[in-house]
Order: sequence, then structure tokens, then C-alpha cells
Amino acid sequence: MDIRIQNVSVDSRDPKQIASFWEGALGWRRTFEDDDEVCLEPPEGSPEEGAAPDIVFLKVPEDKAAKNRLHLDLRPKDQAAEVARLEALGARRVDIGQGAESTWVVLADPDGNEFCVLRALHPEELAAGPG
Repeated sequence: MDIRIQNVSVDSRDPKQIASFWEGALGWRRTFEDDDEVCLEPPEGSPEEGAAPDIVFLKVPEDKAAKNRLHLDLRPKDQAAEVARLEALGARRVDIGQGAESTWVVLADPDGNEFCVLRALHPEELAAGPG
């Protein structure tokens, strides 16, 4: 099949503000911006450029009201350091029933959108390559 995901859209009352959080969180670049929409793309020349979907933040009149039906999972090299960095950018820890034994940390961005910070991969998992 010759199809790919072009972008993931996120509704927000303030697209510029939430795009700023994710721009800092991911280190991505802002490639389009107006009052109603902001687009983030992977860094130019990175392995993700042209492969990872863009993230588009769209202006809506209402606040987030319930748990996300779709969320991002981030895989850092150092989970604790990344969680601390994201909290410094404005993320906060949230409990969605994940339990204390979970190997991931659930955070919410400044708009309340949940996302997970997964544990780092073990060396043998890295050597095995993609699934």
C-alpha cells in the first residue's frame, strides 16, 4: 500500500502556546503559523524529516473535556531526566489509572493532553532493531 500519515492534529484554544511547548519538548521546528494553526516538523536534515508525521495545532473554541483518544508516546534515552525537563517546560504528571508498577510516566501538556514518557530501551532491544 502506498500511503502514509502526513500529520497528527491537536485541537487547542491557543495553538501558538501549545505549539511552543511541543516545539521545546521535541526540538522540532515551526514551519507554518497563523492565528488558527501552527505546524511543527522534525528538524531539517534529521532522520525523522520526511518520515515522521507533522504535528498541526488547530484553534478550537472549547477547552479539552475528557481523556485523549489518541496520545503520543515518547522514548527517551534517560526517562527521569526527560520527565524533569518536560515538567520544567510546563508538563505535569497525571494519573489515568496506569498503576505504580508501570514502566512509563504519564504527563499532560499545558492544555491537558496526556502523553507518555516510556523507559529507555535496553541494549539488547536496541540491537534487535525495529519489530
